[in-house]
Amino acid sequence: MLRFPSGFSLHRLRLSPLRTLALAVPLLAAAGAATAQSLPPAVVGALRVAHIPQQNTGVLVVDADSGKRALVANNLAQPFNPASVMKLVTTDAALELLGPTYSWKTQAYVDGTLDQGVLNGDLIIKGGGDPKLVMENFWLFLRQLRARGVKDIRGNLVIDRSFFAESTYDPSQFDGDPQKPYNVGPDALLLNYKTLAFRFEPNAAAGTVAVTMEPPLAGYAIAPPRLSQEPCGDWQGKLMLSNDAASASFAGSFAADCGPKVWYVHPYRMGSVQYAGAMFAQMWADLGGSFSGRVLGGLVTPSARLMVETQSPTLPEVIRDINKYSNNVMARQVLLTLAAEMSGQPGDTVNGARVVRSWLADKGLDTSGLAIENGAGLSRVERVTPALLGGMLAQAYRSPLMPEFVSSMPLVGYDGTMRRRLKTQSVAGQAHIKTGTLNDVRSIAGYVQAASGKTYVVVFLINHPNAPAGQKAQDALLQWVYENG
Repeated sequence: MLRFPSGFSLHRLRLSPLRTLALAVPLLAAAGAATAQSLPPAVVGALRVAHIPQQNTGVLVVDADSGKRALVANNLAQPFNPASVMKLVTTDAALELLGPTYSWKTQAYVDGTLDQGVLNGDLIIKGGGDPKLVMENFWLFLRQLRARGVKDIRGNLVIDRSFFAESTYDPSQFDGDPQKPYNVGPDALLLNYKTLAFRFEPNAAAGTVAVTMEPPLAGYAIAPPRLSQEPCGDWQGKLMLSNDAASASFAGSFAADCGPKVWYVHPYRMGSVQYAGAMFAQMWADLGGSFSGRVLGGLVTPSARLMVETQSPTLPEVIRDINKYSNNVMARQVLLTLAAEMSGQPGDTVNGARVVRSWLADKGLDTSGLAIENGAGLSRVERVTPALLGGMLAQAYRSPLMPEFVSSMPLVGYDGTMRRRLKTQSVAGQAHIKTGTLNDVRSIAGYVQAASGKTYVVVFLINHPNAPAGQKAQDALLQWVYENG
């Protein structure tokens, strides 16, 4: 049974199961009609050059306003791996189920006595799943705590991560590269995307390389690389990074020819509680506070009292980051948040997938080809059919939340993951398109406003070893829709 947050109603958004079902049926019927065109010649030609058979593609182009006229339809009922296009499903569900004013809360409690700045007891920080608790926002959160009179903490720092269910997450499972930031797992207290930014500054005169790190972590040691005069080349590989829970060592070299560089790394050997504790300890000291206790995982105690609460940006701003820049861990956070808010239990992926599937089914959409592993698309098993994705996008276009949803997607030729594509074509600036990329997957989905003024839903999914070469076919379809829609 799905539980909606207090104050939220489908009636307020004018979306009812009966209306959404009525909208879905004409779309699916039209998309499967024999009058729908086959792939345009330019697309067929590009696929032929890329050696990608048409049976390895799923395509749908349909009138967004009526949902009754499909210009192109191919393999509508076949499940495809959508890669990051799956984020559209997760974020659209969140907009409707959580509402456009939803925000995440992070709270600080004290359990003990506070006298003249001295806390004789524990500080408890409770995470609420905020996907965008970057170090600047966390610093402001701690600054509020200092402003409330807390300075010297004589007890422990307790991290409450119970908003999400405990789980065993392996950051190397997807591609064997756990240091990549895109392999960061979700966490109820996700600070700064649990990523370290190492900045390298070569000093040729001194013959050294200065290494700084953000966020700064208390007790985290860094051994810099030696300076070399080699060509820059594969500068990350030459650094020979070795990191553990408390240090990073660069046993290799960094070329003076590289100039300043920044490398983003996931410190996967450092647990979430340890990362949060080290970040807190450094920032707290920088704010003039003191802390000498331990950092522990735990729960807010019955005797604790709330001192400070901070809120994330609202959901539309968060999904803009997710869809324009394809942020995987933020999408994972949203799926677990859906699970937690709808069920009233700690969020997990199983319940998150169940919520999304139920939401789609209530719209009258066929979910038999849907598989959700994490809601971000960074998966070998996630699947969606062109009919389901196109049906969802058509209904989203007629939703009162359409402006927030559409504006979250990259604008072709201008920003996000589409900023370098089709820049010189007339479709540039006329389409909002989400992209998806894995080794054997290239996907696009979104909206094109044609030269005629009509808006079309466009879905183009490719699953094939030659998928990377399929981008030209997808770009050709976008331009064709703009010219012929």
